[in-house]
Amino acid sequence: MLLRLKFAVGSHQSLIISHYKKIKMYKELLAYKKAFELAMKIFEITKSFPKEERYSLTDQIRRSSRSVCSNFAEGYRKRLYPKHFIAKLSDADMENSETQVWLDFAEACNYITKVTKEELYKESEEIGKLLGYMIQNSKKYRTK
Repeated sequence: MLLRLKFAVGSHQSLIISHYKKIKMYKELLAYKKAFELAMKIFEITKSFPKEERYSLTDQIRRSSRSVCSNFAEGYRKRLYPKHFIAKLSDADMENSETQVWLDFAEACNYITKVTKEELYKESEEIGKLLGYMIQNSKKYRTK
């Protein structure tokens, strides 16, 4: 799994591993920080979506991107219970995938450019890799 982490975060592998060992709150985790940043970017971008999308695409993409963070936080608080922790991280990953689908629709409707979609997709894929690493290595995150 270290290979997967290396692929996900590049040359900062040893820094990330030592960083995870000192974590006390979910907000300090790289995966949470990146998910929050992506959700905020999506919020800003969707401000320009048409009014008729307010209760459909705009709402859906904002909710799914924010749900990555909320599921992550809920799971991290229950990391003492491995099955619950993994289930919540899996939910976060599922919401992350849903966000990608809404990005596809946003591009197809010409609300965002292909370049913007690809940039957001890349960030989303990195979040997915980080979540996958955490799921596969859940024992590393248990409270002592």
